[in-house]
Amino acid sequence: MSLLYWLQSIRNPVTDVIFSLITRLGEETVLMVIGMLILWCVSKKWGYRFFLVGLVGNTMNQLLKAIFLIPRPWVLDPEFPIVESAREAATGYSFPSGHTQTATGVFGTVAVWLRKRWVTALCIVMTLLVGFSRMYLGVHTPLDVGVSLVTGPIIVIVLNLLMDRSENDPKATLRILLGAVVFALALVLYVNFAPIREANNPEFDAHGQKSAWVCLGTMAGLVVGWLADTHSLHYETKAVWWAQILKLIIGAALVMGVRIGLKPLLNAIFGDAQFTNGIRYFLMTVTASVLWPMTFGFWSRLGNGEAGQNRA
Repeated sequence: MSLLYWLQSIRNPVTDVIFSLITRLGEETVLMVIGMLILWCVSKKWGYRFFLVGLVGNTMNQLLKAIFLIPRPWVLDPEFPIVESAREAATGYSFPSGHTQTATGVFGTVAVWLRKRWVTALCIVMTLLVGFSRMYLGVHTPLDVGVSLVTGPIIVIVLNLLMDRSENDPKATLRILLGAVVFALALVLYVNFAPIREANNPEFDAHGQKSAWVCLGTMAGLVVGWLADTHSLHYETKAVWWAQILKLIIGAALVMGVRIGLKPLLNAIFGDAQFTNGIRYFLMTVTASVLWPMTFGFWSRLGNGEAGQNRA
């Protein structure tokens, strides 16, 4: 806690705002938007890898949180003040840092994909800044951040090596994806049925259960999307630049609409049951990986006159 107290002593309104913005690079929405950009507009291969790394990393992160049950710094030391704007996103147990894990997956995958020194250097800097922001804001300890900085690259490297080996073998790729689903299912079973211990916190447990169902639902939806594209969809990612922008904006709005709109509907049917998060994220992912890509033939024709001829 000594480092956190020192960081607290040098806080000021300007750096509070700066690091509150930087820390958002490790949030779920950033992972989703960058992933959809890659999957829809750049490369399906790397889009699926991007989501796979992010989901497996998050599953591992949530499993470690559920095993070790380490409380947040302000719970360990009630007198320790945090930057209040960071409290809303600081849910669940403290160890290890989920934001740092996500940032490592995001920027690590980009670095492995592009393989340029300046890109790799930038990705390392951005990852470290996200990790530092979690400590500066007072919501994670150095141990929380440090462990994620170790597990994150390991997951990036191992999964990319596995995907490289299975690149020309759809059955092997499917086994990797299904293995990730089984891993997420194991997390769901653990957080729901592991014996209650003295260190359990009901609020943090509820967040862990939600996150587990989110991982399972998203991973299952990703498998459905990959199967649909591999066997029948074969959608095109290329389009004229302004069509790509429209495709991304409209598609992201649709996916976010499913994410937000289904929540009250499912709650009305099933109440506050955590499994509804799995259903919601499964349908959201199927929308992103199957339903919306069905329109990509239209977007790829825009700009070359074919769309207008087809409408005539």
